[in-house]
Amino acid sequence: MLLLRERADGGKFRVMAHAIVYTAFGGPDVLTLVETPPLQPQPGHLVVRVEAAGVNPIDAKLRAAIRPSAPITEPRRVGSDGAGVVTAVGDGVEGYRPGDEVVFFGASGAYASEILLPVPLVQHRPPQVSAAVGAALGIPVGTAYQALRSLDVRADDTLLLHAGSGSVGQAVIQFAVLWGARVVATASPRRFDRIRSLGATPVAYGEGLADRVRDAASDGVTVAIDAAGTDEALHVSLELVPDRTRIATLVRGADADALGIQAYSGGSPHPLTAQQVAWRGEAMPVALSLLAADRFSVELGPALPLADAAEAHRLVESGAQGKITLLP
Repeated sequence: MLLLRERADGGKFRVMAHAIVYTAFGGPDVLTLVETPPLQPQPGHLVVRVEAAGVNPIDAKLRAAIRPSAPITEPRRVGSDGAGVVTAVGDGVEGYRPGDEVVFFGASGAYASEILLPVPLVQHRPPQVSAAVGAALGIPVGTAYQALRSLDVRADDTLLLHAGSGSVGQAVIQFAVLWGARVVATASPRRFDRIRSLGATPVAYGEGLADRVRDAASDGVTVAIDAAGTDEALHVSLELVPDRTRIATLVRGADADALGIQAYSGGSPHPLTAQQVAWRGEAMPVALSLLAADRFSVELGPALPLADAAEAHRLVESGAQGKITLLP
């Protein structure tokens, strides 16, 4: 497709539309940049010019077949979260017009220069929120918010969070602290300053973790969220939290039933409930409002051109700090 962009002199020039696809499971190099066909607005949908796409660990896991998915029968698009500008509005759509700045989440094929989206997956983007920050929100804030709601985290709780410095972990900390809970978060010592800045108490993972958590939370731990997926995270949570139904894993879903703990996606054989899906959708306007009020923070990492999606996946798999984004 050809997109029209405006020159400094007011004239227009054409830009080809592109997307990232893969036709076989494998390493990052299976990701390919291809030209995409024209998009036309459909009833109940918006066409959005993508300004930034968020790169999530699940994208790399699906590409590598670490997380099972359907067989590939045609070029498969990548990515679910992004931000951009509305370019066309379908019939029956109210509240949006071309030129509106938006964020989107739960989409199919966010690694692209243009995308067609049903209206429920889109939110207006406040002027205080950059495209990169907007693209960083979807999966991290949706997962964090829903997990905390599912566990009924309250002001009288002490939460043990494993992997507090990741994008999901940072969102968990901020929501929980805003709701009045105390948070003890595991991380590498080099990430302690970031965790403290969000209002949590950092502890180093590794041998002796349970004792360090006890020292940091002398009144005990009432709830735990595993965003790390390690045996240590699960064992320490089970040791310190009396009620197993108030322990959740975001990574080891396949093991949750045997342990008697909660799981949400992350390999769980059980789909999210309707309420959990609703909470994930609710998280986006909540996070956007908090960002606009300067009460929420997103740590951005490298921003790469869309054509460098393979390198973005390598960075995600190597544990790069901050949220990685692709810029079409």
